[in-house]
Amino acid sequence: MNEILVTSLLIVALFLLLGSGVWIGLTLAGVAWIGMELFSSRPAGDAMAITIWGSASSWTLTALPLFVWMGEILFRTKLSESMFRGLAPWVNALPGRLLHTNILGSTIFAAVSGSSAATCATIGKMTIPELSKRGYPAEKVVGSLGGASTLGLLIPPSIIMIVYGVAAEVSIAKLFVGGVLPGLMLAALFSGHLMIWALLNPAKVPKADADMSLAQKLAESRHLIPVVLLIGGVIGSIYTGIATATEAAAIGVVGALILSAAQGSLNRSTFVASLLGATRLYCMIALILAGAAFLTLSMGYIGLPRHLAEFVSGLGLSPGVLLVALALFYILLGCFLDGISMIVLTMGVILPTVTAAGIDLIWFGIFVVIVVEMAQITPPVGFNLFVLQGMTQREITWIAKVCLPYFLIMVLALLLLWWFPGLVTWLPSRM
Repeated sequence: MNEILVTSLLIVALFLLLGSGVWIGLTLAGVAWIGMELFSSRPAGDAMAITIWGSASSWTLTALPLFVWMGEILFRTKLSESMFRGLAPWVNALPGRLLHTNILGSTIFAAVSGSSAATCATIGKMTIPELSKRGYPAEKVVGSLGGASTLGLLIPPSIIMIVYGVAAEVSIAKLFVGGVLPGLMLAALFSGHLMIWALLNPAKVPKADADMSLAQKLAESRHLIPVVLLIGGVIGSIYTGIATATEAAAIGVVGALILSAAQGSLNRSTFVASLLGATRLYCMIALILAGAAFLTLSMGYIGLPRHLAEFVSGLGLSPGVLLVALALFYILLGCFLDGISMIVLTMGVILPTVTAAGIDLIWFGIFVVIVVEMAQITPPVGFNLFVLQGMTQREITWIAKVCLPYFLIMVLALLLLWWFPGLVTWLPSRM
């Protein structure tokens, strides 16, 4: 009963601080401080200083600002335009034709970005005008982009995987590699949905562009070479064991700078803009992580995670029922918080329960990332919905509606991962 009272008080404090407009990182630290001051004998100030310094100086986290910077550099290159030119000739023969450029473009850019919002904005700037001009239905253009851009979280390098890996104390390199097959599977499911829709609605699909010979298609594919080399350098160096996730991030930044310079888009202004953009985004994430680390310590002193784990264990839920409950919990939480905040807020409490249920933490990491992807396209706080609204000026409810089929496809993907866990665990086990 006492634990319920303490939990209720801290949740009320959390929502009061968030509702008053305080930054999420400072809110987490504030709730942690209240908890330690009122319900533990440990001096809160001393604990906060040590924890925040330990969180901020973590070597593992070095990969995060580097991958963010790599994404910012590429965001300012002609990469997206080159990808469209390289992909378009090959998808004209598929049912749905150029709509597949949203899926393939997002899949490729996700492998060099790490952020779903950046993937959505970059690919959207390229495909929305092109597909609209050619007469493709707006609901399919926007829906397929909203769904596929969430792959920025799942296909490595992924910012959210680094955050989960630090919180769960598991190998970030194995998480990255574990996300490859589920990411490709999800992209295939998205494309499959477009093909079925196109076969059922042939009148809504514009005619194909002029046919090209195989030689012409191969000539256009040369535009994909730089990005393929960059993806190979980052993921290949991790998988072969040549580099850790942090070292691979450094390889990615150097590769992005070389690619940007080769395309003629690297100059003083773009370099400074990319550096400032990465600094702003990382500082926001780092503040959230620091606040969450202090909150995790505070919860540990109060004993809430242990009591909650004992309570859930006492319910006798099977691993399957537990995962359904956690999926519903994260989808609900995703209506109000961004993915990183969701993970850092909950991992300290949920991981003991997941471990006790015998669920593999690498597999659970991919499971959580897909559920967070689903939250990216659920109103009212779906980040990808906001990005799409800014680009199309459409109502957010309309955007959420056209993204709904892709939400349901992600539910199917979770079921497939439950039935075939090897989709996640096989590649990491071969490293």
